[in-house]
Amino acid sequence: MKSIIILFEKGKQYTMHILLYGTVLSFLLTFYACQPSNTTALQVKEGEIGGVVTGPKGPEAGVWVIAETTDLPTKYAKIVVTDDNGRYLIPELPSASYSVWVRGYGLVDSPKKTAKPGKELNLEAVVAPTPQAAAEYYPAGYWFSLLNVPDKNNFAAEGAEGNGFSPMLGTQAKFLSNIKSGTCLACHQLGSQGTRKLSESLGTFKSPVEAWERRLQSGQAGAIMTSAIHQVGRDGTLKMFADWTERIKAGELPPAPPRPQGIERNVVITQWDWADPKAYLHDVVSTDRRNPTVNANGPVYGALEVSADYIPVLDPKTHTTSRIPLTVRDTSTPSSSGVVMQPSPYWGTEAIWNSKTNVHNPMLDEKGRLWITATVRPADNPDCCKTGSDLPSAKLFPVNRAGRHLGFYDPATKKYTHISTCFSTHHLMFAEDQNNTLWTSGGGEVIGWLNTKQYLETGDEEKSQGWTALILDANGNGKRDEYVEPKDSIDPKKDKRIAKGLYSVAPAPDGSVWGSTLGYPGGIIRLNPGANPPETALVEYYELPLDAKGAPIEGFSPRGMDIDRNGIAWVALASGHMASFDRKKCGTLNGPNATGQHCAEGWTFYTEPLPQLKGVNYKGSAESSYYTWVDQFNTFGLGENTPINTGNESEGLLALKDGKWVVLRVPYPMGFYTKWMDGRIDDPKAGWKGKGLWATISTRAPFHMEGGKGNTSKVFKFQLRPDPLAR
Repeated sequence: MKSIIILFEKGKQYTMHILLYGTVLSFLLTFYACQPSNTTALQVKEGEIGGVVTGPKGPEAGVWVIAETTDLPTKYAKIVVTDDNGRYLIPELPSASYSVWVRGYGLVDSPKKTAKPGKELNLEAVVAPTPQAAAEYYPAGYWFSLLNVPDKNNFAAEGAEGNGFSPMLGTQAKFLSNIKSGTCLACHQLGSQGTRKLSESLGTFKSPVEAWERRLQSGQAGAIMTSAIHQVGRDGTLKMFADWTERIKAGELPPAPPRPQGIERNVVITQWDWADPKAYLHDVVSTDRRNPTVNANGPVYGALEVSADYIPVLDPKTHTTSRIPLTVRDTSTPSSSGVVMQPSPYWGTEAIWNSKTNVHNPMLDEKGRLWITATVRPADNPDCCKTGSDLPSAKLFPVNRAGRHLGFYDPATKKYTHISTCFSTHHLMFAEDQNNTLWTSGGGEVIGWLNTKQYLETGDEEKSQGWTALILDANGNGKRDEYVEPKDSIDPKKDKRIAKGLYSVAPAPDGSVWGSTLGYPGGIIRLNPGANPPETALVEYYELPLDAKGAPIEGFSPRGMDIDRNGIAWVALASGHMASFDRKKCGTLNGPNATGQHCAEGWTFYTEPLPQLKGVNYKGSAESSYYTWVDQFNTFGLGENTPINTGNESEGLLALKDGKWVVLRVPYPMGFYTKWMDGRIDDPKAGWKGKGLWATISTRAPFHMEGGKGNTSKVFKFQLRPDPLAR
């Protein structure tokens, strides 16, 4: 059969017998085969699940596909993002039966399908029937952005008390510093499913304000939350929160977040359950910060703050979890848990936290041994720490109390050792020196350290430790001299001691030690240890810049900070920023004018990617990242010295790449909130599969997360593929 083409030209007809039908078909097939195609079917291999996600309008790009199983020793899940054409590939799945479903902005969860690795599985996305249904999947920070913060004028000293706020605040920014860093958000999210609604089990109340007051009295944290509200202003703060939840109850919705774009679609997230439903974690560690190949493919360790006396351990190779029991040296050490002020909607009158060790932060050394900040005895110090002691540090600056100390666990011997320190500890990190000096924060008026080389050789905890007061070189002569006290005025002939305790601690490659100091406006500290730190150490103090009225120039109130290989400090701010500080830009480093507000030029601010709170008209966002961690050795894949914020309101990690944000959202379970991360290289020759970031759920209220009561904390591993379908 021939194909006939008929041509017409001004009333004339021409018939052309030009091609056989089969020839035309062959030509067309060849033509289309040569065109670029992004819809090539996936070749799913052993250990993988892959396919295409489609919705009513075709392929769904930038949505998450979640595969979860309970067939392994602990609950396990893996999450990937679809590419531009709705395709997905979940790689390296352990042999098990998985529930697989789709989650994404603009959608509701698709029906779960059962699948085993090695099979293609196409999925159907389900469009959210209403904007309200779609918004249930938004990160907490979008909901928190609906909070209507009272106008700046409400916080001026002359009118604050009448407006229900403390006259001590002075500025709206200082009020936000308390809410976002000093109290609420330092412990858990605001805007999560467990916080943006009031539980009916609380009872019946005359007003939403009364209901909120009762809510804050719930559980073992009730006394702390109630005290915090009174510090900033009970009436005004309760009214603000009551207005927030009432508007949400009435149907007010936040703006919709964007779906993952570009490199954000290359992320692979693996998660394991660990710990228990009554415990909450603070931090996780997988390797030696100075050499991220240490402990390759080895166990991951956690730290249970306040809640329980054990170290949770995950073996990611076998998907098994275990516990290292923790003890105290002195059995009279009190529990740090507190009492139940009012019944909790989740746990009633049960006191679920009972820790004595109160472990806060773990670190591994060059041999994979575990060091932690932990309480080992009551707070009153022994005589070796006080006046009259022969210890060099005690002679210069005696210390009477220390609330938390150090602990050491050797996986080879399975032995846990108490280390009593004269100084309190909070975070800890190793320096790059021959003594493997372990520097700590949390000492209040001092910075403390442990010479771990000496300690491991001698076992002498007293002679192996040291501490120093924080002394500014106020006379600018480059050495430490006699100093005036914090309450005293500057004496141009003397140095000056400051009472600005370190919250975080970060030894730098050049031998200096950095840390953040909390409060408003807050700041960062650089310590130069000198040849004999107890008597030679000097510090520099750099505050977040304020204007003449005490309002922030841009950012304010740091939490956790880190240092990069070039000596640039990176810090998370309560204002909704990540900030960098470059000391090399400072015109003044020391001297009588170098007391904090002397190097505004050193600061650069990067607004985090969430909407700003209502009623706040300056730069920033609803975000309140707990910590900034710097990927010094490219353990993730975005390059060396990449700063990453914990993104506590974004429910993910926020990486700053070339001045732009890469949002690594954890979509399941909703409520991801971490306080630290750790990067490890398991195999430097394996590309993206050989490295990754580790984090854990760090909220004090894991029962606020999706699923409610019964949730445990989880370990998360973030990896970055070169493209969304890479193996």
